[in-house]
Amino acid sequence: MSKEPRLKRLFSKAGNCFDVAIDHGMFNEASFLNGISDIEKAVKTVVEANPDAIQLPPGSARVLQAIEGKQKPSLVLRTDIANCYGAALPEYLMSEMIDQAVEQAIVLDAACIVVNILQLPNQPELHAKCVANANSLKRECEIYGMPLMIEPLVMQANNKSGGYMVDGDINKILPLVRQASELGADIIKADPCDNVDEYNRVIEVARVPLLVRGGGRASDDEIFNRTVKLMQQGAKGIVYGRNVIQHDKPKEMTQALMAIVHDQADVDQALEILKG
Repeated sequence: MSKEPRLKRLFSKAGNCFDVAIDHGMFNEASFLNGISDIEKAVKTVVEANPDAIQLPPGSARVLQAIEGKQKPSLVLRTDIANCYGAALPEYLMSEMIDQAVEQAIVLDAACIVVNILQLPNQPELHAKCVANANSLKRECEIYGMPLMIEPLVMQANNKSGGYMVDGDINKILPLVRQASELGADIIKADPCDNVDEYNRVIEVARVPLLVRGGGRASDDEIFNRTVKLMQQGAKGIVYGRNVIQHDKPKEMTQALMAIVHDQADVDQALEILKG
């Protein structure tokens, strides 16, 4: 079955996409609930700004799909749960998938599913589990025409950074992104590297449309500058969560980022939109 109909729901005619991630409640971390404790309000606010997609777990995906009307963002369904985001790693690390992930995505009318490939220092078992998750999804996605987004994450040691922090070393990001591509990703969602001007190298090894993660909270200037540079480097869009849902003006922030992704807005134009 072809994946094209669902991919066309995600990407513009020019091939770009802004997916707002509101899936943080899946990971059992209290700080991740900032901005999404009232999930109905959070989803409604972002829907009003009309991004291309919203990334949600099964429980809150129903909130999006219950909204009436034809014009609403597509659903990207989060399919895996991990427990590696705290300040200290637990004795047992897990990355578990939801049951019958592709079937749930079809029932929820998702346009895509997303799964992590996590790479933490000295945790090869967790990496292996994530690879197995992606492998188990790939064939079923092909049978049912469900696009597969793989999210390769190179993480710093938790005790070094005080919890969930990415590693921007491009020499670690490149091979993990290529692994995601070779596992059969239709879309890759990857972190920016330390030097954004080198990001074309990540895009080259991805070989499929690449959406860039937003990561932790940053200033408006930093987010807009980075996003403009990433789009100029050849990224096909972004997947930002906390920099939208934890912002004082999440609707206007979404609109400003949509202008960068789809209308080639510069930093000054984005800041004007954010002012409302």
